[in-house]
Amino acid sequence: MQPVLRISCRGSLTITLNGLTSNQVALLHKIISSSARLVGNRATLLTNASQTTALTGTVGQLKSLAHDMATLDTRFADLPAKIESLLDNYLRSDYKITCKKKILDLGSRTHIMGILNATPDSFSGDGLYGNKNRALAYARELAASGADILDIGGESTRPGSKPVSIDEELNRIIPLIKQLSTELTLPISVDTYRSAVAKNALEAGASIINDISGLRFSPDMANVAADYDAAVIIMHIKGTPFDMQQNPVYDDVVGEVIAYLEDGIAIAEKAGVDTEKILIDPGIGFGKTIEHNLMLLNRLDELRSLGRPIVLGTSRKKFIGTILNASAPEQRVDGTAATVALGIERGACVIRVHDVARMANVANISDAILKKNAI
Repeated sequence: MQPVLRISCRGSLTITLNGLTSNQVALLHKIISSSARLVGNRATLLTNASQTTALTGTVGQLKSLAHDMATLDTRFADLPAKIESLLDNYLRSDYKITCKKKILDLGSRTHIMGILNATPDSFSGDGLYGNKNRALAYARELAASGADILDIGGESTRPGSKPVSIDEELNRIIPLIKQLSTELTLPISVDTYRSAVAKNALEAGASIINDISGLRFSPDMANVAADYDAAVIIMHIKGTPFDMQQNPVYDDVVGEVIAYLEDGIAIAEKAGVDTEKILIDPGIGFGKTIEHNLMLLNRLDELRSLGRPIVLGTSRKKFIGTILNASAPEQRVDGTAATVALGIERGACVIRVHDVARMANVANISDAILKKNAI
């Protein structure tokens, strides 16, 4: 069994390794105790059945440890290189996503993805089905309010929802994408898990595929993204929109989400998608209980180990309403703001929201505190 690595930061960096042998753990203790450069760093063997070891220290200390592991004992194989790669991924912030002629510099500030639901049954009550002029006006309003990306969807994926036909989904979104791609300079994302819909949307002017299934529901979705040189958002989901909230269970929700997203990245890369055009989304509310959602938000920074920019979509979701006892989606804006601020602190690069102007303010203040943009 290959060791499984995780990384997080709460004051200091902690790398968690599962699956080390007892000999490897003993060697780690020996290396750490004998190296003067690692004063203050420690390796701890947690006494549980999964043989979990936690390495805690500064970036310099952890990189020194990886160097010593590589040079002092060959029994660690490629583990030192994996630790260094994990650190580099976790610390990276210089993401730039090319969407046709537009470059999204995600490292400079948090970007806002505005939601346009061309559906009659959106959970948030903002569906714009059947009124093209109203939908176009709303899209222009989102752009004027500070949206950096416009995310257009033609099928509700709320819990319990059932699929619509491909033709219906296309009829709802393609006219909008064609019109808006000629008017607006911001990139357009198509919110779909169907490759046929994505293909038509890209031909109509979209440049990003936002796939709730993480490239799983349509086997050729990754190929479509590669063929059109599109950016792709790989999201985690457990089950399908219809059944995903029927008692979702995880042994380790953070670890399982990371593994799912890692596999999705591999699927995209194998199909020829440019790695620098891949984004990841933990799928808050998609096959998760309140506790799962809160744990993912608290430990969102661990997804940074994948080395790809994080998209966070918590806007007006039910778990916020449950916590605040707010049944109406529009009553969940303040709760959304809290998740956005914390998400940015934990490493989110893009926030997908309904209330663009208000969340842009939250993002601007969060960025200023974190020194992500100039004041």
